[in-house]
Amino acid sequence: MFFYLSQFLSFLAMPLTIILIFLLAGITFLRRKWGKKLLWTGIGLLLFFTNPFLSNLALLAWEPDFKSFEEIENHEIGIVLTGVTNLSKTAYDRTFFNKGADRITHALQLYRMGKIKKILITGGQGLNPSNPQTEAEVLKRFLLMTGMPESDILIEDQSKNTAQNAQFTENFLEKKGISTDQNFVLITSAFHMYRAKGCFDKVGLKTTTFPTDYYSHDVKYDIPSLFFPDPFSLEYWTKLFKEWIGIVVYKVTGYI
Repeated sequence: MFFYLSQFLSFLAMPLTIILIFLLAGITFLRRKWGKKLLWTGIGLLLFFTNPFLSNLALLAWEPDFKSFEEIENHEIGIVLTGVTNLSKTAYDRTFFNKGADRITHALQLYRMGKIKKILITGGQGLNPSNPQTEAEVLKRFLLMTGMPESDILIEDQSKNTAQNAQFTENFLEKKGISTDQNFVLITSAFHMYRAKGCFDKVGLKTTTFPTDYYSHDVKYDIPSLFFPDPFSLEYWTKLFKEWIGIVVYKVTGYI
């Protein structure tokens, strides 16, 4: 119920939903003075949310700075949050990655550098799964294909959201007899790090953050960036809105 309520609120507050409401209302009441204002507001919002320069500024302001590998001290375990594979396609001899693959590739790099001794992957199938495998299993298979020993890969494959990632990871560690008093490296997308860190803090797991999967880029002042509408910009704003709504909902429900 909580998940569906959150999804419904996200839908109502999405930039595209807001734009469509203004445009449809403006067209419906076009003969009235305020109807024209609604229509022009919708057009203005569409131009605003598809401007790549503005969307990148928002992402730069929200995403924490990346950390160099060298500044990360040695830890026993790095915790990787899932949400980076395409589970809509079922395969058993490969891993189909979506945006965000560097959550696991950067974790592997930390492991190869000796910054972490084990990788703990947390994440199940989500709601309404079409793939019998969990995402943690799929990512474990990827790590095994890179030559990483199975003994250094831990998986928690029951969680369906960020709050459960933290809760179930804490339970998993206790069941395995692994100390929860140590400091872990928390690895997830930069835009998602604030909520993830808050959830792990809430369950009492101390973490050092290692943001990955950046949507922002260095500021560009060329004509395409400043003036050309870009559909991906609308997608980036949508991702930010969903994350902000998720944070509000998580605070209200006490997950962070």
